[in-house]
Amino acid sequence: MPVDIPTRVAADLVHDAAVEGARESRSAKQQLDHWARLGRSVSMHQTAARRRIEAVLAGESSLDTLDPAEAAVFNAEIDTAIDERAARLSFGSELAAAGIVTVALDDAGELIEHHPDGSTVQLPSPASDG
Repeated sequence: MPVDIPTRVAADLVHDAAVEGARESRSAKQQLDHWARLGRSVSMHQTAARRRIEAVLAGESSLDTLDPAEAAVFNAEIDTAIDERAARLSFGSELAAAGIVTVALDDAGELIEHHPDGSTVQLPSPASDG
């Protein structure tokens, strides 16, 4: 029987696993294990369909060559790649370095203007623009 090894997992995945696991009568850990094994199985099967999906992912073939099931796998691959890339990026520092003022929501849902010099200004809420 495999032994568990302590591992860090992204908080959003743990949350989603807890929600989905509850629907499937699994713990969050069991749901994560299930998803990992399912993903491993899909990744390991180098079928003609998988090769077609990989060709589209690599830009060597057109999306319209995939059937609906293959297109769903392609979309899941793209969604995952975007999520992973977005989690590693910080556009704020790049935009500040370019001298661009940005606006973002803070944890309280308020609009905050970020200036390249590092200063911030809380903007009035739309309700107060009256």
